[in-house]
Amino acid sequence: MVNQQSTSHILMIRPVNFGFNEETAGSNAFQKRNTDKNSANEQAQWEFDGMVNILRENGVDVTVVDDTPDPYTPDSIFPNNWISFHHDGDIFLYPMQAENRRLERREDIIAQLEDVFEVKHITDLSGFEQESKFLEGTGSMVLDRVSKIAYACISPRTDREVLALFCEQAGYKEVSFHAYDEYHMAIYHTNVLMCIGSGFAVICLDSITDSDEKNAVTSILKLTHKEIISISFEQMNQFAGNMLEVKNKDGETLIVMSQNAFNALDDEQKGALEKYGKLVYADINTIETNGGGSARCMMAEVHLPESR
Repeated sequence: MVNQQSTSHILMIRPVNFGFNEETAGSNAFQKRNTDKNSANEQAQWEFDGMVNILRENGVDVTVVDDTPDPYTPDSIFPNNWISFHHDGDIFLYPMQAENRRLERREDIIAQLEDVFEVKHITDLSGFEQESKFLEGTGSMVLDRVSKIAYACISPRTDREVLALFCEQAGYKEVSFHAYDEYHMAIYHTNVLMCIGSGFAVICLDSITDSDEKNAVTSILKLTHKEIISISFEQMNQFAGNMLEVKNKDGETLIVMSQNAFNALDDEQKGALEKYGKLVYADINTIETNGGGSARCMMAEVHLPESR
């Protein structure tokens, strides 16, 4: 199976207890409590269903799994942090910083996918939680799956040792750097500041304050033939960096983001992106505000080979 950047198979988890997670707020400056718990969950379910419908209307194969009421997992809507799926049949499970996020890992979800896809090997890195070392999946890493490069900003949720081990076991080259928001707080996840597509990279270059690190990142992006689409802090804060390239069943490329992200982009940036795919967006404002994550975080791409 050819290793491609994007897939038409997406796993999404429908929330039952979505809300502001106290355990993650300390390192996630994007989280803002603005709704009471019951209405936040009800609104998040409405937004979730709307996004699933938009993806399916555009020809994407979405596997929806319902979260369970117990244990309490307010961030289960963001599955890309605990699991990733790879074209060679490998699955990786990741160490999570917040204790209530560790409860999101579910063997039954993997078993359900095994009915449709080939799973050859599962690598469980979650033992690093005992050492307080974390790597939160494709939140901590933005993967160039074709060139096998893992971009990662080091933060309380992205540990260099675990990153190196992932790269060694998955056959990726590490490109790590430090990134900060405009208040000089470490950005918690790489996927809020950058997105890699087949031919483009959306990135908030202003967040990489070390000039050597910034030059290294831009050099590798150019070397791998990515058109760099730079976004501002203000656009990053509207989740314009948190998008994902997917394919539909007809092989057409879609670039999925939130309505807030789409609205934050200017016409020139939208035009640059539209060269690479159709822009698809959904209103997920409650999820973004209370959860501190956006469209990309809600989608775990299933790159596993399909069962014959």
